Amino acid sequence: MPPFNESETRARLIDPVLREKGWFDHVKMEAPAGAIDIVSGRGKRREKGRIDYLMRIVLTGHSQPLPIGLMEAKKEAASAHHGLEQGKDYAERMSKRYHIQFVYSSNGHLFVEYDRHTGLTSDPRPMSEFPSTDELRKRYEDALGISLAHPSSLPLFTPYPHGEGKRRYYQDAAIRAVLEKLAVAEQHQLAMRALLAIATGGGKTYIAVNLLKRIADAGKTGLRALFLCDRDELRTQALLAFTNEFGNDAREVKEENGRNIAGNARIHIATYQTLGIDTEDGDASFLTRHYPENHFTHIVIDECHRSAWGKWRAVLDRNPNAAHIGLTATPRHILLGKRTEEAQKDELLRADNHNYFGDPVYEYTLAQAQEDGYLAACEIIQRTVNIDQQPVTHGEVMARDPVEAKTHKQATEDQIKQEYNARVLDKDLIVPERAKVMSADLFQQLLEHGANNPEQKTIVFCAQDTHADRVASELNNCYAAWCKQTGNRPKDNFAFKCTADSQGGGVVPDFRGSRSSYFIATTVDLLSTGVDIPCLNNVVFFRYVASPILFYQMVGRGTRIDEATDKYMFRLYDYTNLIGLFGQEFITPPSSGGGGKGGESTPIETTKPTHVAVDAGGHFVLGSDNGKSVPVAIEEYKARLRERMVVEAKNLAEFRQLWIEAKERKSFIDHLVQSEISPNYLQEIERMQQYDLFDVLGRTGYGMNARTRMGRESEFLRQNEIWLNGYAEKPRAVIKAFAGQFAIGGTEALESEELGRTPLVRSAGGIIALRGAGESKQILQETKRRLFAA
Repeated sequence: MPPFNESETRARLIDPVLREKGWFDHVKMEAPAGAIDIVSGRGKRREKGRIDYLMRIVLTGHSQPLPIGLMEAKKEAASAHHGLEQGKDYAERMSKRYHIQFVYSSNGHLFVEYDRHTGLTSDPRPMSEFPSTDELRKRYEDALGISLAHPSSLPLFTPYPHGEGKRRYYQDAAIRAVLEKLAVAEQHQLAMRALLAIATGGGKTYIAVNLLKRIADAGKTGLRALFLCDRDELRTQALLAFTNEFGNDAREVKEENGRNIAGNARIHIATYQTLGIDTEDGDASFLTRHYPENHFTHIVIDECHRSAWGKWRAVLDRNPNAAHIGLTATPRHILLGKRTEEAQKDELLRADNHNYFGDPVYEYTLAQAQEDGYLAACEIIQRTVNIDQQPVTHGEVMARDPVEAKTHKQATEDQIKQEYNARVLDKDLIVPERAKVMSADLFQQLLEHGANNPEQKTIVFCAQDTHADRVASELNNCYAAWCKQTGNRPKDNFAFKCTADSQGGGVVPDFRGSRSSYFIATTVDLLSTGVDIPCLNNVVFFRYVASPILFYQMVGRGTRIDEATDKYMFRLYDYTNLIGLFGQEFITPPSSGGGGKGGESTPIETTKPTHVAVDAGGHFVLGSDNGKSVPVAIEEYKARLRERMVVEAKNLAEFRQLWIEAKERKSFIDHLVQSEISPNYLQEIERMQQYDLFDVLGRTGYGMNARTRMGRESEFLRQNEIWLNGYAEKPRAVIKAFAGQFAIGGTEALESEELGRTPLVRSAGGIIALRGAGESKQILQETKRRLFAA
């Protein structure tokens, strides 16, 4: 009897042991959304991946099960180590991602355990020694230093208000991480503080709502929570989400006729402006009038990395006994300058998220979310602007008849700096040709990557307000010329300025919602954070950015998936060499401590033309390094892919056999994706859309001679003429139709439930025509074997 495959190993070898050990009724098959691949220039969602067993303990029959471990089942012939073949790094990553204590791998006979608390991976042990539910519960409690019987642990077992269907696995992990931290703090009489770092678009508001709802439903009748944010749009979004769960028990903080309309609601939603702490001295007038000290039991601070966070100190100081929970995509450290000891402590309290809240109890990064398919995939197109490559000197500016940008009066030599670097172009030194050439190049890039259609939702980050004006004008000129050349009717507001100075926030709803106008927004900072535009196709950098925090927030504008517009990927056009900011720590440099703004130079504009050119830079995909987003050059990406492939299949023969078996192939690709490699990226970037993924991977991993899908069909027919002629006319026609369907849709087309109903197969007689020639599944399997051997 051949060895069991993964599904057989689960059913025949692992499930009986888990049932005996008391686990079987408390196992959940956890499935992320399915990674996003880039196929033919568009994002496409793969089938869902799966953690084989998420192991959970239950307090009572109706309680919410608490995950503490996961197991990956491997086929019987694999080693027990196979699921942890990357050792501690892989197991540690999985334990953090699912926020569980134990990671297991088993081939049905032996298992290997990784314990996150000790950091140790065990030797293989027989499945008969697998720990019971009671054993793992005790080890879990010991690791955290808590008792699950204590009242503070009750929220961990409180069900979600509408069941588990809507929450994503990482949202559940984040909520559990906070509840654990609060239970530890209460049981050990520590300050109740927790920090969550969730990628932009990951659902921080959903997490906050369900966190507080589970605490409330656990019997915390005295719950009085404040959700604090710094923008009206975030407040509106939060109010809707909380009202959906808490009804009238969630209210906006607002004064009417001298009273707070939030009244006795359990959930108060406010901006720091409405609390009266938006002034420099932070007098907190509304806060002190309407809320006594220690009024709130829980305070959730949204986007807690922002500089305005320091003004919220009054809220925290007046509620020291409350649980303080910070939410952010970019938790930051701050480096201290040469300040007094008192000033240093104050600066840390005001700005350093890690110092105040502690390290994040749970992190879910952009790279992880993209790998899981919850955020859009990203392709990076880097462009190089020649004028940016070296400083512009005083003499070079003077040779081009400089004028004051705001008045166009002739500039004097004293007004010209000795040198201008690239970071001040279009800010201190305006070179009109730079915006013109960069805008024209961007327009061409949009055509090239957008099926010759520039009408794509795009944000262009510019250096300042006047730069945004200029770029919008140049892009509109390009669009007008393109419409005239192609005969297309121009759409309204193709490119428009959207900045604070232009009160551009008023057009954000049109930008977000209209599909026939408002395509390209040129902005400075207005759209950098706190604005949700799921349909955004492109993020473009015409400005320089030094802060990794700001950069990630800007990139985050494009990461949301929008199923309504079939948007599963976005492109990042990098004209200012910012990709080095990917993967950097979120650290803010020390402030100078000075009180004044310092002198401001007069912006200068050149009037004589300057030669500016844009050249192709590197082409990257957004990969991951230990959960951090990093740009990966194509050759490096191919090398990573090769290295990972040979772990799964040692040679081409093993790869070919694996590919024929649908379940084995899916497992193979899942393992690549779990290793933070998406093979379809390579297919797109290598421009191999006419090739099946079998040929793309075979060439990359094993040096196979790749054939297009049509080429493989043709070679199959040539090499297998004798075999085909062994069948009667009708079955032979169906087999040829199978090969023809592969030429159209590749491997997946042969495994689709619709295969027999496709026009090609139907016209050949359909599956019924195979009767008498043999079992249809076996004929199809043999066809695949010969097809992939051609």
